[in-house]
Amino acid sequence: MKFSTREDIEAPAAFVFAELSDFDGFERGAMRRGARVKRLDRLAVPGAGMSWALEFRWRGRDRKMVTEMTAHDPPQALAFVAESAGFELVLGMGLAEMSRRRTRLAVELEVKPRTLAARIMLQSLRLGKARLTRRFASRVRMVAEEIEARHLKRLG
Repeated sequence: MKFSTREDIEAPAAFVFAELSDFDGFERGAMRRGARVKRLDRLAVPGAGMSWALEFRWRGRDRKMVTEMTAHDPPQALAFVAESAGFELVLGMGLAEMSRRRTRLAVELEVKPRTLAARIMLQSLRLGKARLTRRFASRVRMVAEEIEARHLKRLG
């Protein structure tokens, strides 16, 4: 199942990319929400090959996931692959500079089942795909608005 959306952000592409690349901030945010996060790689600078092991509770069950960054192309693209017991998720984020102060963020998420149970669950979710697509777009819009707000705060 694929989800995709685009959002225009009132901030330069370099600033948006830096915000999307704040991996320490994302780690802290996940831990504040109760997840256990462990960095698996030893890279000194952000780049393809960074990876994390995540443990979190979702829908009443403990879940484990391993996430790896597959692309890091400043200031244009980031890509990740995440694997759990039942699913593989592929996340891609592309940035296009519309002007010096405006950036278009395109986000694509593909969810692939790895087991029969996951395939059945994904098939049942397809019935509500329109609602899930709206929720996905809403979450991306919220992230875009947060980045805009941080950019405005930085300006003054």
